[in-house]
Amino acid sequence: MSLPERGGPAFPAAGALLDKYGLRAKKHFGQNFLTSERVFRAIVDATVRTDDEWVVEIGAGLGTLTARLAERVPEGKVIALERDPDMVAVLQAELGHLDNIQIEPGDALRYDLAACARWHGDPIVVCGNLPYHVAAPLMFRTVAARAHVARAVFMVQKEMADRIVAPPGNKTYGALSVMLQSFAACRTVVQAPSGAFTPAPKVDSAVVRLDFTAAPTLELPDEEHYRAVVHAAFGQRRKTLRNALRAVYAEAAVDAALAATGIDGVRRGETLTLVEFAALARAIPAAAQTGILVEDHGE
Repeated sequence: MSLPERGGPAFPAAGALLDKYGLRAKKHFGQNFLTSERVFRAIVDATVRTDDEWVVEIGAGLGTLTARLAERVPEGKVIALERDPDMVAVLQAELGHLDNIQIEPGDALRYDLAACARWHGDPIVVCGNLPYHVAAPLMFRTVAARAHVARAVFMVQKEMADRIVAPPGNKTYGALSVMLQSFAACRTVVQAPSGAFTPAPKVDSAVVRLDFTAAPTLELPDEEHYRAVVHAAFGQRRKTLRNALRAVYAEAAVDAALAATGIDGVRRGETLTLVEFAALARAIPAAAQTGILVEDHGE
């Protein structure tokens, strides 16, 4: 798959590549291959700013996005992560000859983003079409490496994308919304209906961008404690904030924290802003935890 000149011949389609190598999408890898040129263009535009950037692509698959990214970073590099040996073979056959593409077989959950950034000498960019069952872990692994990542562009199921960008008070606003928006400016890039893929999944998808360089300025305590407070607030959605927090933290500590922050305990967790969550986490001592944390697995 040689990179075409701008305005030249189109990149090979996913279906053509599957036929060429006698392959089919594998459900256990969550494989649905993007075919929409409109969505490809939106992903590349959201991911790449300069022609010398380094992009780590999670789940490179057949290389259809990989090739388009590589075209836009002729002075940079695309590091294509892929764990399916069949897809790795396609990537090596189609793109292995290109100097600005490095193919890395293996699990993206084990890839060291910080080490890649140190190798580059500058922050890197992350993008990818994330399988639903590992989307949240992959996003939070990227968040954990945010000191080394300028931005991330992810394709996820639309329902998850809606939660990621939801504002306070929205019915989809939850722990996932808070934990990503606390560390990055989050926005939807483009919608990707099921027909934009082969094979077509049963649900629609959307592309979201997490910009770590534009993250909100919050005075946060220890991140694990912050995460615990956020999850406690959403752990029992039918309960008031006071009662949800009391299920995990000592009653006296919860009451003192609500009084100190001026947050009304009869509110629900989904009404709190990021600033209010940060204040609440600073006011509740981590040592006050007495119960078992019930996490919101809407992540």
